[in-house]
Amino acid sequence: MRLVQRIENYGGQAVIEGVMMRGREVMATAVRRDDDQIVVDRRPVAPWSKRYPVLAWPLIRGVVALVDSLAIGVQSLVFSANVAAADEDVEIKPRDMALSMILALALALVFFVALPAGIIRLVQGAVESNLLLNVLEGLIKVAIFTGYLAAIGLMPDIRRVFQYHGAEHKVINAFEGGADLSVEAVRPYSRIHPRCGTSFIFFVLLVSIFVFSFFGRPPFVQRVLIHIAILPLVAGLSYELIRASGRPKPFFLLRWLAQPGWWLQRLTTREPDDAQLEVGLRALMEVLPPEARHSYSSRPKGLHVC
Repeated sequence: MRLVQRIENYGGQAVIEGVMMRGREVMATAVRRDDDQIVVDRRPVAPWSKRYPVLAWPLIRGVVALVDSLAIGVQSLVFSANVAAADEDVEIKPRDMALSMILALALALVFFVALPAGIIRLVQGAVESNLLLNVLEGLIKVAIFTGYLAAIGLMPDIRRVFQYHGAEHKVINAFEGGADLSVEAVRPYSRIHPRCGTSFIFFVLLVSIFVFSFFGRPPFVQRVLIHIAILPLVAGLSYELIRASGRPKPFFLLRWLAQPGWWLQRLTTREPDDAQLEVGLRALMEVLPPEARHSYSSRPKGLHVC
């Protein structure tokens, strides 16, 4: 059975021992506890564009979606972290997670903006073409990003998060393909998804090469500040590109440009086990409309909801 709805309304992310899914009006974070039970945090969501239609305009909506995703992501991570820390009698507050996210963003600016700009400053005297110089900077960013993903993927805890990331993709791919929502039906689906955040980051790196080409070769400090200033524009353009590339039959050039982002997902996803797929399915079921939820006879049974 295929549901009549826009597939872009459904997506999610991996969290600690779980998966967050977001629907049109509800988000749900499903997490597996140490006692093997699945607990769910289910909350209503209201897109900002419903209150302010201007925020749904092209380019603007990409920045809004990014900020909204970060806010929802913090909520989901807080819930999953508190479930994981329940036995240790430790409570993680949203403020703590938000501070961690701010620190992570600051480090990202250092490694993906300041460091490449510093390297370019050292070699720009040997490169005459501004376009070639920006392509070189983009390649440096991709190399740093790829190396970072490969390194953290060796950590056991991160590897499990990447498995849940794979579970989230498989569940969404099965749902969009009209498959029965059961572990057996979802298992064969790909862990690669065209609208993944990993692909979005690659598009950001790609688009930044084009946009920054209009600014010549400014000094180091100006180069860093300009990169930060144009981030909203780059994010907006990247969002439109990833939306277009995620359609059933995208323009061949978009599909070609999206391929490296799909390759990078091999690093940010791992094959999930059946228990992880079950968590992903539970999260999706919680955000489907009631009429759609009841239409699937294979809904997981006997799971605890808090």
